[in-house]
Amino acid sequence: MARPDLLRRLSGPARVTLVSAPPGSGKTVLLRSWISQTGLEECAAWVAAGREERDPPGFWLSVLGALRRTRPGAALVRALTAAPDLDGWAITERLLKDLAALEEQLWLVVDDVHELGPETLRQLELLMMRAPRTLRFVLAARHDVRLGLHRPRLDGDLAEIRANDLRFSLTETEELLAAAGVELPESAVAVLHERTEGWAAGLRLAALAAAGHPDPSRFAAEFSGTERTVAEYLMAEVLDRQPDPVRWLLLRTSILERVNGELADLLAGGEGGERVLQDLEQANAFVVSLDAARSEFRYHQMFAGLLQMELRRAAPGEVPDLHRAAAGWLGGHGYPAESVRHAQAARDWSLATRLLAEHWSGLYLSGRADAVHELLAGFPTGLLTTDAGLAAVAAGDELARGSLQAAERLLRLAERGTETVPDPQRGQLELLSGVVGLLAARQRGNPPAEAEAAQRLQAMSEALGAAQPYLGEDLRALALISLGYARGWTGHHNHAEHLAEGIALARRIGRPYLEFTGLAHQGAIEASRSLARAAEFSRQAIELADRHGWSDESAAGTACMILGAVLAWQGRLGEADTWVQRAEHIVSTEADPAAGLGVRYARGFLELVRGQYGDALTALRDAERLAGLLAAPHLLAPRARTLLLIALVRLGETQRAEETLADLEEREREHGEVRIATAELRLAQADPHGATVALAPVLDGSARVNPARAFLTLAFTLEAAARDALGDPDAAGRALERALDLAEPDTALSAFVLHPVPVLLERHARRGTTHAALIGDIRGLLAGHAPAPLPGGSPSPLQPLSDSELRVLRYLPTNLTAPEIAGELYVSVNTVKTHMRNLYAKLATHRRGETVARARDLGLLAPHAFRS
Repeated sequence: MARPDLLRRLSGPARVTLVSAPPGSGKTVLLRSWISQTGLEECAAWVAAGREERDPPGFWLSVLGALRRTRPGAALVRALTAAPDLDGWAITERLLKDLAALEEQLWLVVDDVHELGPETLRQLELLMMRAPRTLRFVLAARHDVRLGLHRPRLDGDLAEIRANDLRFSLTETEELLAAAGVELPESAVAVLHERTEGWAAGLRLAALAAAGHPDPSRFAAEFSGTERTVAEYLMAEVLDRQPDPVRWLLLRTSILERVNGELADLLAGGEGGERVLQDLEQANAFVVSLDAARSEFRYHQMFAGLLQMELRRAAPGEVPDLHRAAAGWLGGHGYPAESVRHAQAARDWSLATRLLAEHWSGLYLSGRADAVHELLAGFPTGLLTTDAGLAAVAAGDELARGSLQAAERLLRLAERGTETVPDPQRGQLELLSGVVGLLAARQRGNPPAEAEAAQRLQAMSEALGAAQPYLGEDLRALALISLGYARGWTGHHNHAEHLAEGIALARRIGRPYLEFTGLAHQGAIEASRSLARAAEFSRQAIELADRHGWSDESAAGTACMILGAVLAWQGRLGEADTWVQRAEHIVSTEADPAAGLGVRYARGFLELVRGQYGDALTALRDAERLAGLLAAPHLLAPRARTLLLIALVRLGETQRAEETLADLEEREREHGEVRIATAELRLAQADPHGATVALAPVLDGSARVNPARAFLTLAFTLEAAARDALGDPDAAGRALERALDLAEPDTALSAFVLHPVPVLLERHARRGTTHAALIGDIRGLLAGHAPAPLPGGSPSPLQPLSDSELRVLRYLPTNLTAPEIAGELYVSVNTVKTHMRNLYAKLATHRRGETVARARDLGLLAPHAFRS
């Protein structure tokens, strides 16, 4: 079949072309196709360097004969009769003289160059160096030979076609099978291509065998190196050519997916395994190097199948012991999944269970939940409920698969079995159960239990510090992230410190999965403080998830949900819907009710801002239902209830809203968020005084809104509307200015959509305000204009800003004084003033307003959503 890319490379400008690949790669077929399809029959001299041509005279007589059969060589190359005293060097010199006058292009094609002896190769090298440029060389070999090819390589005069180039593509595989009259479904062709790795001989043998098979699809699925014709070919061409020690090493290491020198020495009981593997790889003996240092290797799948069959035939009793030895070595050298698989292959369930329990934490912290699930499937079913360690691992797997109740049941089994476990393994089981218990508490929405579990893990990590330093650091990072996340949901102020420390540790020790989950949790917690920072952390988490293949993880769903909610608050509803949809696709609300609550909350809020009040009500009722499944009160629950009440008011169902409020317990009605909803209801009932009464504890801080600027913005907007309705325009103006102060840092425009006050905003703009541009943005959103895209490619500040400086910067667009900013941030006034001086220096500004404008240009502050 035609392979146009390879034919073009053979016809290229290089004077020497080397085709080096294992037996059966299609070298000879390719070269003959090239000669016939390019019309070179009269200009190409073909020499097959078989075993009889190993001696120089025999080879050179074949070369002379082939050259004389070409049109350019017939008139120049003199005939030579075979004689006992012929000398290869003399023949080479004579040939150089004959070809000195060669003007027409002539190709010398030598197949199986690897069969030539050292002296013949040196003579061929001489010919290549001194022959005229009109004589070009094409050399085919099973492996590289000593021919001084570094010279033409450095001169750019060498073209190389190797095994990877000769492998058939999937399309070429389909064409080859079709030419052989074999019809297979696309999936079967793909399996056959993957099994053979595009190896030409394997595909041709498969095509021949499949053509006469009653079920070609089944044949393709089962085709391997053990198929008779393939096995015979590989035995004759590869395995039988190896010395006994090399053959023994190949057989005993064939059980491995990857092999290195140390492991080969262990299994083969010898030394020098790495050198043997390197030699085999260099000889194209179906051994593939996996790294640049050529220290790790794998066997071609077809070859591995043959080796494993031969091992079972030659030494069946040794196979389990080989698997056990491999399991022990791999477990101790950072290959946990492979170690468990080998223990399972040996059917040593005790060893396999111990290895999986010992390495589960590392697999989980590496984001390899799928590998754990696959390993569990390799155990007998009964073991999952009778072995405490395996039950704990299965519990973690059920959590990852979305079966919270099944996970909790298995975890109880594991905890009950702790007492019966021998002392050396009890600590390992307690650690395993602790990690799984922490994750279950998180999914169940139980921050106090998660915080308690995190503190226990922190203590365990300190105890493991000396004995298992890497595991100790892994657990410490997990504990810090979990502690920060749990405490953030329970309102502790030191959560950010724990989260930042855990994320930094995960980054330092090279645990991107932990870093990803930490960033997702930090984004969720930060949403109560700064929408801009919440979006920043969420985007970082999503980028890590997409890069490493964790986009279906629940934490990725949380990050998408937070990003969608932030964009909805900023009035970017189209972008918000994209991210909320992605979160809905990822998060299973029943398996992870805490994350599900967040997703339904984000959907409800988005639909509320869109004016789709019925859809908002449906989503928010679902959020309330999920909140009822949680083991502890969730911070989002009162916010979801607030939005639900606002949706009822928007639908004109004020009586149902009143009844919903009456059904709440007294402490629930005192929540700051619920008071905001009460004010919304009172305004709809034409009771502005009742609205101010409901809002008073929110505005003076006695009924906290945990601090969420977006909801406080809504509270001050409602206060402005109520005061205006009561005939107090000055108080209304002050409340509206405070609402704008709060909205400015995050561009939280949707607070003014939830309760629009266009008349107040217009009047306020005329009276004088520091937020004239923001008012223009809000009025544009109310008029139905889509926000402008966020700017990209902004220049950087003169020096990077610290986190503390960024926090102060985000308060500069407000009307807060330095002492008030200090109060918001829980720092001293001097600290705020120091940060402000640093901001002026780093941004090359001199005044507060100039600093805000510069920060917007740099993308350090949220831009105005609309531009004139």
